Amino acid sequence: MASRLEINFIRLLSRCESIASEKRGEAEWRLEKYVAALEEMLVALRKSLSKPTPEVLTDYTRKVDFLKGLLEAEKLSSTTEKALANQFLAPGRTPTIATERMPATKTVHIQSKARCTGEMRDELLGTVGVNLHIFIGLPLDERQSAAELDAVLQHHHNLQEKLAEDMLNLARNLKNNSMAAQNIIKQDNQTLGHSMRQADVNFEKLKTESERLEQHTKKSVNWLLWLMLILVSFTFISMILFIRIFPRLR
Repeated sequence: MASRLEINFIRLLSRCESIASEKRGEAEWRLEKYVAALEEMLVALRKSLSKPTPEVLTDYTRKVDFLKGLLEAEKLSSTTEKALANQFLAPGRTPTIATERMPATKTVHIQSKARCTGEMRDELLGTVGVNLHIFIGLPLDERQSAAELDAVLQHHHNLQEKLAEDMLNLARNLKNNSMAAQNIIKQDNQTLGHSMRQADVNFEKLKTESERLEQHTKKSVNWLLWLMLILVSFTFISMILFIRIFPRLR
């Protein structure tokens, strides 16, 4: 049964996930305060005597870290940086409350990535549309010359190239990070495999040494038993001979 602290933690976590899924303004301060409270409650929950299982604690930690990362990503100025930061967020794996079909943090993650993609698209198309509208809306006698038109088009072309380059760098960074993570996992698997093989070898050596020790112990016991029998027999025969040779005095 969950403790009172865990119940309060789950309620606050569910509330934070609900706020994160909504569209928030710059004046919204509740989520940041709530996440800070979640961190304090998570620390207390780890120290509690009736703390949940390690798997549950790990999932709680993932969700709190996800919300912290989401807040930090929203504070970035560039839409490209926001998109890159969102790619590295890791949502929770299990629903926070029983009524959720899919973890709320995963839903928030999908919404956040879609929002960043939309902002990048709006930045590309919106800037072009505004500048073209300004150019076309001028009176005929005040319209710019062909050279100025070429300059405007070149500006938009440069802007598109910059955004395309940013997206290419984003994809390249994601690929590099993915390959680095894959290499780390591969190395960890190799290390784990080597450790398991070494453990098997050590186990076989231990088994062999245990069998040798058992055999040695049996041999030692057998030799001691035979030695005792010989000593007892020798003592008995010696007493018989002593009695025969030296009869009792009358």
